[in-house]
Amino acid sequence: MKRLASDVLVSRLLDWGVETVFGLPGDGINGVMEGLRRHADRIRFVLVHHEEAAAFMATAYAKATGRLGVCLATSGPGGIHLANGLYDAKLDHQPVLAITGMQETSVLGTGYQQEVHLDRFFSDVSVYNEMVVNPAQLPGLVDIAIRTAYARRGVAHLTVPNDIQVAEAGQQPYEAVAPARPPATAPISLPPQVRPRDEDLRAAARLLDDGGRTAILAGIGARGAGRLVEQLAEVLGAPVIKTLSGKMVLADDSPYTTGGLGLLGTAPSEDLVEDIDTLVMLGTNFPYTKHLPQPGKVQTVQVEIEPVRVGVRMPTQLPLVGDVAATLEALLPMLHRRTDRTHLERYQAKMRDWRAKMAALESPRRDPIAPQYLASLLDDLATDDAVLTCDSGTIATWAARHWTIRGNREFYLSGNLATMAPGLPYAIAIQHAYPDRQVIAFQGDGGFAMLMAEFHTACRYRLPIKVVINNNNSLGQILWEQMVLGYPEHGIRFGEPQADYAAWARGCGALGVQVDKADALGPALREALAHPGPALVDVAVDPNEPPMPGKVTYEQAKEFGRAFLRGQPNKVAIATTLFKDRIQRLRRA
Repeated sequence: MKRLASDVLVSRLLDWGVETVFGLPGDGINGVMEGLRRHADRIRFVLVHHEEAAAFMATAYAKATGRLGVCLATSGPGGIHLANGLYDAKLDHQPVLAITGMQETSVLGTGYQQEVHLDRFFSDVSVYNEMVVNPAQLPGLVDIAIRTAYARRGVAHLTVPNDIQVAEAGQQPYEAVAPARPPATAPISLPPQVRPRDEDLRAAARLLDDGGRTAILAGIGARGAGRLVEQLAEVLGAPVIKTLSGKMVLADDSPYTTGGLGLLGTAPSEDLVEDIDTLVMLGTNFPYTKHLPQPGKVQTVQVEIEPVRVGVRMPTQLPLVGDVAATLEALLPMLHRRTDRTHLERYQAKMRDWRAKMAALESPRRDPIAPQYLASLLDDLATDDAVLTCDSGTIATWAARHWTIRGNREFYLSGNLATMAPGLPYAIAIQHAYPDRQVIAFQGDGGFAMLMAEFHTACRYRLPIKVVINNNNSLGQILWEQMVLGYPEHGIRFGEPQADYAAWARGCGALGVQVDKADALGPALREALAHPGPALVDVAVDPNEPPMPGKVTYEQAKEFGRAFLRGQPNKVAIATTLFKDRIQRLRRA
């Protein structure tokens, strides 16, 4: 049996330590599938129902492990389906390799069936993007693609025409005329140990020592440096704001953190950014600039591994280009501890009050079920090393405020793309990577419905993921976004008949439970979390519960009122829910 070019491709993936490929086969990629079959004892192919899910899985695998995520799709429409998940990897800076098929080289340019030039299609999403046109290019292009994905923290794409996939390995079909030979490369990539220059560190230390009221904004780039971030907070007497993607940098009960920032954040964090003269940004490219201090109001020190991202959101007086942990290890000995703790203590008091207000909304006495109660009960029952994956929408608000990072817990969602649907495929990929950990997908009904077929994937592979659906039978986030613009809601409620997602879970051979009363919620979640296989709990929550920002501005309140005056169809139910929220807070106070 001759060795194929696809054998070389797959063998090189193995040399790079790739253990799992997520994808969906087709006639445009069957040569690579044969390469995967020949090496099935060493590399696992995870068959999905939709290529978008495969790309999400590769992204989640990269996020959770730090290793390359790999996805595969056929030519034409199959490759196109990868795009959303690959943009998730691009915008969150994750190393992913996408492998796609292509029509045979002899028919390219003739308008052959499904002829889509995926190398052109992926030109924006990728940091490396090539079509293999000669078997002799392998394995060199594989090495370059993977090395580039790691180095530039992004998507690499290789598209391989059908005839090249099944050609004899190493075949050089054309006469060589250049003074060159096919590249001889190696499957090696070493991350640089990036530490800022000493003079930059000393300048930053002087600025921070002279600074007054200081805050730290920590993003996902500070992951793994939580201990050092807390040391910096202690030395500077500075509260720590966490971005949503950076939620797991510090425990949520840390005495230094004020939680998140922005629409999903906390009131203390909103107050804090208006009450400082010095800002330290650690591993974050936080995009919502309206929630940052006014330019010119603060002195900014930013630690960022990618020089291009320094100063993109705030004028940065002292950019420190480097890894957060390496930078803080070098910077901390240069700083002097502040003895005045007034600033820090003020925000510690504000956070105690905020936590009490959030706890007041977690009432089991509400009917319909309050989504805050669902999120808090899930938080109480999950293990201290649980991984929570989350979707975009109101579900992200409840997770941000009521899922607490403690122990070895982790939290993943689509950060900068903020797309719907990744929660379930994220959970599947992370459970593949960490089979012994508790992995929970916390989703809205809108996001779950988009890729719900992948629950069957979890069942086929006997993955014990738990899916908890916050079911408001609507596109809840869009509802409130419409109203805050002053418009009555339109086109966001799914109505009748309502989908029975628990029945779908049972149809897949898993545990499926539907809950619409608060007193049944605890037993249902306990049963699902204890179940040895995949389980789904579909929870009917109050569809009129607003994901209110930490601080409501006058303009937001005014436009909200205008939506009522212009004919908001569910204004009585919404007003009733808001009244219940207020009563719960008063009871707690």
